[in-house]
Amino acid sequence: MSETPLLELVHLKKYFDNPAGLLHAVDDITLKLYRGRTLGVVGESGCGKSTLGRTVLKLIESTDGQIFFKGEDITFKKKREMLPYRRQMQIIFQDPFSSLDPKMTVSQIIEEPLKIHKVYAEKYDRENRVKELMDLVGLDDRYVNTYPHELDGGRRQRIGVARALALNPEFIVCDEPVSALDVSIQAQILNLMMDLKDQLGLTYIFITHDLSVVKHISNDILVLYLGKMAEMAPSDRLFENPLHPYTKALLTAIPVPDASYKGKEAEVMKGEVTSPINPKPGCRFAARCPFVKEECRTVSPEFREVEPDHFVACHIVQ
Repeated sequence: MSETPLLELVHLKKYFDNPAGLLHAVDDITLKLYRGRTLGVVGESGCGKSTLGRTVLKLIESTDGQIFFKGEDITFKKKREMLPYRRQMQIIFQDPFSSLDPKMTVSQIIEEPLKIHKVYAEKYDRENRVKELMDLVGLDDRYVNTYPHELDGGRRQRIGVARALALNPEFIVCDEPVSALDVSIQAQILNLMMDLKDQLGLTYIFITHDLSVVKHISNDILVLYLGKMAEMAPSDRLFENPLHPYTKALLTAIPVPDASYKGKEAEVMKGEVTSPINPKPGCRFAARCPFVKEECRTVSPEFREVEPDHFVACHIVQ
């Protein structure tokens, strides 16, 4: 694509100090995300998905690498310098209860970003905007003075979505926004987010551990393993032709709601998970990979394009 990416990450890293050394939570992420697209980020718990989302938004500072938003390098911008970007970059958190202030009503929670960024001088205008947002996400007016604990999980998450939309952002990090919800409510929230994307021209990074969910909403999918990029491809292609052994194992683990289904059995991954603290050179999946060879244990595989728009880091594939 010739257009400027909305978001570009160049060798982005986030390490945390640990008594045993440096924990490599996000390690060398390079990608481009264009306007109107949804990038799904998947992987097991602890693979760095949420840390990546927070680092992109500068909620936590990166260790190394660069973050470009609309072509501008925001990597080293200070808190005050980031204020204009905060209006364009938002987040929807995983837990729709702990992410909401229990002492604030629905209207106060949604109104808070408008007050912080001084979008409207008059309270009347802010109240009208709150009502618009509630209508946009499917929250009835009667909940305007309700507290979060009085609502179910689906309605709480709608509050989180409305708050994220309050400042008309272009880019939203969705950090497992449906994983804490019942399955029937998950579908409602996912459909709402897809409708909002089309209606408002939003761009998402959608973080989840549920591959059936990510297939439903994503244009492209990035598979992370212990902070490293394992595979990235358009959604349909990743499901039709997964190349990395880790991706294949994840896909076979998706439950099929059909008792008569006789497809592939789930590939049980054996072996110990490699420690992300001071990791040694080599593929981080080597200890669990059924196809491992000596090179995998000593040389880190290069993340490269093996088919058009299909990237993988694997010595076996390359």
